Amino acid sequence: MTTSFRVPKRLLVGNPMRSAQLGETLLPKRLALPVYCSDAISSNAYATQEILLVLALGGASMVLLTPWIALAVVTLLALVTLSYRQTCYAYPDGGGAYAVSRANLGRHASLVAAAALMVDYVMTVAVSIASGVENFVSAFPGLAPYSVELCIGFILVLTVMNLRGVRESGTAFAIPTYGFIISVYVMLGAGFWNALNGHTPVAESANLGFTNVSPAGAALIILILRAFASGCTSLTGVEAVSNGVPTFRKPKTRNASITLLLMGAMSIVMMGGIAVLSTMTNLHIADSMDELTNVPAGYEQRTVLAQLSAAVFGNNSLGFFAVQGFTTLILALAANTAFNGFPILASILAEDKYMPKQLGRRGDRLVFSNGIIILGSVAAGLIIAFNGSVTRLIQLYILGVFVSFTLSQTGMVVYWCRHARENGWTPKLIGSMLVNGVGALATAVVLGIVLLTKFTHGAYLVVIAIPVLFFVMLRIHRHYQRVSRQLMPKAAGITLPSRIHAVVLISQLNEPSLKALAFARAIRPSTITALRVDTNPVRTAKLVQEWSARDISVPLTIVTSAYRDLTEPVLDYLAKIHVGPRDVVQVFIPEYVVGHWWEQLLHNQSALRLKTRLLYMPGVMVTSVPYQLRSAEPYVLERPGADADVAVPPRSAVRPSAEAEPVPVPAVPPTLPGAPEPAAGDRPTRPGALIGR
Repeated sequence: MTTSFRVPKRLLVGNPMRSAQLGETLLPKRLALPVYCSDAISSNAYATQEILLVLALGGASMVLLTPWIALAVVTLLALVTLSYRQTCYAYPDGGGAYAVSRANLGRHASLVAAAALMVDYVMTVAVSIASGVENFVSAFPGLAPYSVELCIGFILVLTVMNLRGVRESGTAFAIPTYGFIISVYVMLGAGFWNALNGHTPVAESANLGFTNVSPAGAALIILILRAFASGCTSLTGVEAVSNGVPTFRKPKTRNASITLLLMGAMSIVMMGGIAVLSTMTNLHIADSMDELTNVPAGYEQRTVLAQLSAAVFGNNSLGFFAVQGFTTLILALAANTAFNGFPILASILAEDKYMPKQLGRRGDRLVFSNGIIILGSVAAGLIIAFNGSVTRLIQLYILGVFVSFTLSQTGMVVYWCRHARENGWTPKLIGSMLVNGVGALATAVVLGIVLLTKFTHGAYLVVIAIPVLFFVMLRIHRHYQRVSRQLMPKAAGITLPSRIHAVVLISQLNEPSLKALAFARAIRPSTITALRVDTNPVRTAKLVQEWSARDISVPLTIVTSAYRDLTEPVLDYLAKIHVGPRDVVQVFIPEYVVGHWWEQLLHNQSALRLKTRLLYMPGVMVTSVPYQLRSAEPYVLERPGADADVAVPPRSAVRPSAEAEPVPVPAVPPTLPGAPEPAAGDRPTRPGALIGR
């Protein structure tokens, strides 16, 4: 890697870490909470708001149902939290819904769970970032036209922070997470304290009315179900802890389960408090200003948390900006949950050969860098496609969540049944199975509600995305299996080639060309040819003259190119070489090795295109003969990750010692068993002889 790339990379992501340092990246509970739970905790900033936006369609009387719908949501949250706590103990190697489904429900169910989780992680990043920016511009309305740019900026920062490592990102994100928890709890405490003392806070939207008429019958039921489905966004991120159990400090499962319980308890209290306080302050919010009456001129709707903090602490007060600031940060950083869960899941899928193997490799900082970069890129694309709108993005959100919830809990029921058959039924086992059974039933019902109420609002895109991912993973797996079968060594082994026909590509007579000729002669081929493609008659004539003047023993062959192309004439020439079934044509291509990225753009482009085409020709082998230019000398023999105190001198600095004993070189290289004796005219020159002197 050149200095121009190395220095910025080290400044952004830090120095590489040894594999032995993996244990140093494990997380204590205080850092695991912001790393894996910021998504679930931060979803309280918009879950109640989504309930209110739906209920506003039914008028003021429907808004009063907000606390009851929130109660149903937090009950489900408690049930799912307890269910995933058992998953942490049953599957300590991580993987969450994918691992549970793979072990208990079969391959297809596990791939559906994996596809749903991957969609969920991408949506977590997009929704969290968009919601964070929405809260930010609520405090600073002048920045509203730049919402998309702010979203992309936050995603870029998160990507870089996670490339630096899980532990470092946890340390950086701890303050916003704990700051949000404390600021919201202080706001709720102050609001309820004022209400108990007869000074109930009043929201800035309390005087606004609703234009809609209260629904009845089936419309009422659908509205309530839709509000419940929207509120279930608070369950997103619950599975992240079970996915990341391997990154916890020992005892891993115990620390993961404690972290999960803390997250569930804090989220339940927070969502319930926000829902009740919103009703007490008579807070009104609608998806469109047309749904509100008595709207004063110039009025701009603000988020639920912005209105609550303004009502409790006073508008533009220190408390107001504290709540808005920490809300913005945690919502933006809540995407960190996905940045940790997605790469781990992708690495497990890569290990099982359902994803490209590159996703299973750790980068310089012992994190799965490729997964982090892919997640950030796809989420940024969604932000741009949906113009950073939380309302539009949220419709795509929770479908994938509840698909994975349902499969995970169903798989755990099968897990307990299998253990009962092996070890007998015990009260503890029955209780565990009941928790997962009720959880599976509840999440399946919610999944149906989400499909029913959100399908036409954008959820159909997720319904399309999950099957597409499912079939892509199957195709990847089939490809890897097919390649493995093709690469299996045959019983008879590999037959040595009977003859080697060397072809050295020559563009001009220079040191790299002579070096390639020397290496070609060194392998003692049966025939050797120097090949020049004539695209410039003047340069070709000069080459022929120099070739004759230097008395080079290798014959020079000229092929014409009617269309000034280099690749096709070479391919045509190679195809006309008469070779036997065990013959090999070996093509030597001189290449410049440069030290700067911009120099690479100036050289080797023709060689790159030619090598790409030659790889598809059967019976042809390609050998690159590198020639290091001076700009590449500082990087010669450099070892990535070498000790800082071990200096490797550049090539130009290495000089043989006058006292060094020469290493004896045999006059004739050894011959492989079964290889034919080369013709007398093709014997290599003696050691130390020159080519084209």
